[in-house]
Amino acid sequence: MSAGHDDPFGHVKDSSVFEFPEFVSEFFGSHVLKLPLIENVPIIGSFQITKFMVLQVVAALLTIVIFRGLASRVRGGKPVSGAWWNFWEAVALFVRDEVVRPSIGYPHQHDHGAGHGHDNHGHAADHGHAHAVVSTDHGGAAALHVAPATKTQVEVGHPADRYLPFIWSVFFYILFCNLLGAFPFLGSATADTAVTGALALMAFLYVVKCGSEQSGFVGFWKSLVPHMDLPGPIAFFLIPMLWTIEVVGLLIKHCVLAVRLFANMLGGHTVISVFLLFIAQSADHGSVWWLVTPASTIGQLSIGLLELFVAFLQAYVFSLLTSLFISMAVNPH
Repeated sequence: MSAGHDDPFGHVKDSSVFEFPEFVSEFFGSHVLKLPLIENVPIIGSFQITKFMVLQVVAALLTIVIFRGLASRVRGGKPVSGAWWNFWEAVALFVRDEVVRPSIGYPHQHDHGAGHGHDNHGHAADHGHAHAVVSTDHGGAAALHVAPATKTQVEVGHPADRYLPFIWSVFFYILFCNLLGAFPFLGSATADTAVTGALALMAFLYVVKCGSEQSGFVGFWKSLVPHMDLPGPIAFFLIPMLWTIEVVGLLIKHCVLAVRLFANMLGGHTVISVFLLFIAQSADHGSVWWLVTPASTIGQLSIGLLELFVAFLQAYVFSLLTSLFISMAVNPH
């Protein structure tokens, strides 16, 4: 969709151009920056680079640059210094300590003694599932390990930390896409269902991957319906029905991830556009314009500040719900 120059909703619509204020033409010769169209490539055809594609690449680069810089500063246990790096470290630790660890907890251990009062004595069963194992080194310090599906023990601070790279990536990628939407003349990529749908699809595939690593691929899908002691004829009809409902529910939950993010980002920018339309519509009525313009400007600034909060909130909500879905996958009972 092409955003026209006078289209107040161009901020939430994808386009093949970036439109800037008229004074920008003094530097670039035009206030319109046209994005390239890739032609004469048999595989791609007439593939068009769009505004939202560029903004998503910028968001991904910001995520990589900032957190590679932060990682280099904390490597070796060194404390982070500087307000800029401390801010991003605090946000990352908040996601870890308040979202991922409490939501996912300790993945369910599929040992034979579970639910029967038996102790597995700290040993991981040899069937390829993830287990939390506490061991003691020669100095007497306790270390917490996770034995993932590869049967190799990986030392982590908490079993749920193995899911942190994905949750962190999703959180900060969405956050930067949202924040870029706060800049005039750019755009909000997360106000497009194609973008939020792709994010929700990646979350769904990751949830299936985590559940399959924990219980096996077939075991994950079977675990959607808990074990029930039912007579044969009733089980024959009821269990497939419940399984179908659970599978559909799993798909709907991830679709809601996409719709929730899209609707919240679209709604805020739409309200701002409406305030701008009030000013434009009253331009031909002098006395009304002097009343409408200050009120609309104040309203627009207030909604803009709220949008900054919503940018963080929606990244948090998407990450929290994804963590809960992972928890349900790795803790099937």
